[in-house]
Amino acid sequence: MAVKIKTWEDWADLFHAWQREIGMVGAHVGEYAFQPLYGDCHPEIEFGDFRGEPKWEAVLQIPDQRIRDACEYLITVQGDTEFASVEQQRHLYDTAPSDYDFQALARVNREEMRHGYQMAHLLVSYFGDSGRREARKLLERRSFKRTRLLGSFNEDVDNWIDFFTFTQFIDRDGKFQLRMLSRSAFAPLARSMGPMLKEEAFHLGTGNDGIKRIARAGRVPIPLLQKYFNKWIPTAFDLFGVDHSSSAQWAYVWGLKGRYDEDTNPAPPDREQLNHYARTLFLEEIQRLVDSANRLIPDDRPKLYVPDMRFNRKIGQYAGQRFSVDGRPLSEEEYARHLKEVLPQPEDIAAANALMREKDWIAPKKAGPEE
Repeated sequence: MAVKIKTWEDWADLFHAWQREIGMVGAHVGEYAFQPLYGDCHPEIEFGDFRGEPKWEAVLQIPDQRIRDACEYLITVQGDTEFASVEQQRHLYDTAPSDYDFQALARVNREEMRHGYQMAHLLVSYFGDSGRREARKLLERRSFKRTRLLGSFNEDVDNWIDFFTFTQFIDRDGKFQLRMLSRSAFAPLARSMGPMLKEEAFHLGTGNDGIKRIARAGRVPIPLLQKYFNKWIPTAFDLFGVDHSSSAQWAYVWGLKGRYDEDTNPAPPDREQLNHYARTLFLEEIQRLVDSANRLIPDDRPKLYVPDMRFNRKIGQYAGQRFSVDGRPLSEEEYARHLKEVLPQPEDIAAANALMREKDWIAPKKAGPEE
């Protein structure tokens, strides 16, 4: 029978039990003290139909049950992704290429756990019985049992090439989601985002730095690295949700989730294209990052690329359609063969895992900021 949560301490006890179950104890956590952190936010609702009104400090101030439920769901989904990513990465410590990488992984995982902790604090503190139920469920679903809410977080992270690609692209989607929530009409949610975004910046830097270090070392075949790009980038596109999403429209109308560039974009939003608009900005950002990594690859070697937005999609208008990584329509037979050619297969995973046992597969971490 599921444990009934009555107090925040009850949830914290379940959190520590979850940590022990997945092995996230000892050197992986160190002396880190988990706590909710709240920053500042604009006092007035910044977009949508309630624009200009005071932000809601309590759930009872939210003017409609539908808005309350939508807000609770947004918090639940965000919290679910945070705990899931730790579950996905829990086996990587033994193959860390250096002490720096071990400590970087530990920091990423600690902060992801804190982000889930933060979302649970919102659910338990503000949303009554339903929030406490959802907070408990955050610790009951498992990535390795494929029961997390979003597809990217039910995929395996088998090795450090997986990890760096995940943090480069999936954590970058997380940055987009956090920033879109940072101007939320529900003030406690908006105030949660500032500290989370500051911590998330290190996770993105870890991924970008790792990809560049792989490129510098020149030991990982570019076609192998590209297969991991092909694995994770389509799932990142999926994380932005379906096209013409009514849920995204209502979240905007109600002031719960803005555009990624809400603070700098004076143009009226196309409410039917909110998810697509965010996905397009994401594509532009990751294309710049891939171009930057390619400058480190010798001219006589293959270059990395962003797969076509239609490739291997599970969400949106291209879900289930058969397009190649370069956007060509394929027959069912061609597509099945193509997936085996461009996605990591067991032999690719074995090759990547074998590289993890070598010392020079990745360049040492450079001092100072990445270019």
